[in-house]
Amino acid sequence: MFYYSTYYMIGTILVIIAAIFSLIAQGRVQSAYHKYQKIPCSRGITGYQVAREILNSHGLYDIDIYEVKGQLSDHYNPSKQTINLSSEIYHGYSIASLAVAAHECGHAIQYQEGYMPIAFRNAILPFANVGQYLGWIAIMIGLLLGSTPLAMFGFVLMCGILAFQMFTLPVEFDASSRALEILQDNYLISSEYEGAKKMLNAAALTYVAALISTLMSMLRIFLIIIGNSRGNRR
Repeated sequence: MFYYSTYYMIGTILVIIAAIFSLIAQGRVQSAYHKYQKIPCSRGITGYQVAREILNSHGLYDIDIYEVKGQLSDHYNPSKQTINLSSEIYHGYSIASLAVAAHECGHAIQYQEGYMPIAFRNAILPFANVGQYLGWIAIMIGLLLGSTPLAMFGFVLMCGILAFQMFTLPVEFDASSRALEILQDNYLISSEYEGAKKMLNAAALTYVAALISTLMSMLRIFLIIIGNSRGNRR
């Protein structure tokens, strides 16, 4: 019981630390977004117009752009081949509007070029989803029955979601890199470019935080399994 309690406590502390980091990352992206959403770009064009021009310049005429509800709900849907921009981004003339719109176009370009990390990430996703569900079942049964091998098998199954998030990082960083290059060459002056860069970097930090959060949660589960195993030996 001592082993179990000690490992459980250490794991909980790790999860709390990760949660604090996630809150900081979310605060940074919200702060950057609100700051640069208030600063209009010198070109005076909207997020929609920028997205349409970028897509057309890459021959992606068949990708439609839609306005969606919510704040920072922007995303690219590869199955429907649509870019979905929140109202503030769709209609906005700000640095933030152009940065977010260009970032989503970056994802569309990745699919067009067959960017490998996206292919790996998409291949992992079905296994990660199933593994996460079955992994929890195996872990709970293993802990209840005192079967460390079964619990560890469940832990391994759940590692798929961690692999998925690891491949998500290069995908997001690359989309931002593509967006910034396009914006710097065609749409933003140097001071505006720096603002767009800060905002997209802050947004990327949220994916790093998500990875760290998952990693700490996985470590907590691992420590609980180890602590339970040692407790059963006493």
